Formats: sequence, C-alpha cells, structure tokens
Amino acid sequence: MKKLMLIILLPLGLSAQKQVGGPCECCEAIYQRMPANLSWETQISDKNEEGEPMEITGIIYQKDGKTPAPHVILYVYHTDAKGNYSRGTGEDCAKRNGKLRGWMKTDNMGRYKFVSIRPASYPNATIPAHIHPVIKEPNKNEYYVDEYRFEGDRFLTKEETARDENRGGSGIIKLTKNDKGVWIGKRDIILGMNIPNYN
Repeated sequence: MKKLMLIILLPLGLSAQKQVGGPCECCEAIYQRMPANLSWETQISDKNEEGEPMEITGIIYQKDGKTPAPHVILYVYHTDAKGNYSRGTGEDCAKRNGKLRGWMKTDNMGRYKFVSIRPASYPNATIPAHIHPVIKEPNKNEYYVDEYRFEGDRFLTKEETARDENRGGSGIIKLTKNDKGVWIGKRDIILGMNIPNYN
C-alpha cells in the first residue's frame, strides 16, 4: 500500500514544481530554428545590414557570482536600425523576434560574444533601445533576464530604471566606440540572481 501511494504521489510532486523564472512570453523562440551546433560567439547581422556595428562580450557566472558557468545557452534578439523586428521567419514567436537573433553556448570560461548592429528604440515610443536575452541552463527550463540597455539613452530615465528587476544582474551597459567605429560593450550575467523559483 505504501509503495502504491509513493508511485501515485511521485508524479504529483514533479508536476507541482514551479517554472524557473515564472511566466516567459514567447521564450520558446529559443528553440525555433536554433542551430544544431553552438559556439560561444556568434555573428547576428550580416555585412549588408543597415546600422552601426556593435560587439557585446561577457561572462556568465554560477549563482555564487564567481564561478564561470559553461555550456549555458544565451539567446538574444533585437530591433533593427529603424526600431523594427524586421522580416522574421519560422514559427510565430520566431517571426515576432525578427531576423536579428542569435544563439551562443558559453565555453569552459563562461564566455559569450555576439556581433550585430546597435538596435534602435521602437518608432513613436519612449521605450529605451534594448536587446532581449533568454537563458537556458542544463537541466533547467528557459527564462529571461533583464534586457541589455545602454547608458546615455534619452529614454533610460530614473523612472524607467526604478522598475528594473535586475534579473541576472543589471542589464545597463556602457557602449564606447573604438577606432574602427564599432560600439563595444560588456555585460556579465549571474545565474539565478533575482530569478523566481530558482534552486
């Protein structure tokens, strides 16, 4: 009888587990058209893409904020130079994310890097320019962390930043233009930081 109760309760316990990060609208796009083989670095925009070139690097750390986290998938997507998610393909969520999207898998040092163009704010809106990131750790469901946003953005007000959740740490980064005209930025991410239901 005890064995039967255990068999019945076990699946109930598993189904009661809460989703790491809570609800995540369209996070399934991380799996839609994802390449079979991922590197720690990726090129998102092609050479013909209109806009200013940008390069973002960083390290993803485990929850202690010190130990690099290898084999973590980072998916990012953003608007084009006109503020639109242009010409997306594939399933509904992938289309909504637009064509400027890419995937990385951190190396043994937790590193990631993506090269693209600097996104613009949405047309006729006061939302800061941003890049959406989604994290997929081994043995955990996918979840979002705070958007990448840029110091000096005229829409990045105190009222705007007061609403930040700091999921994975602050997403506000400083961009500086190098001698080749490329915007350079750095952001480290801490897994589980301010993430609901994270164990």
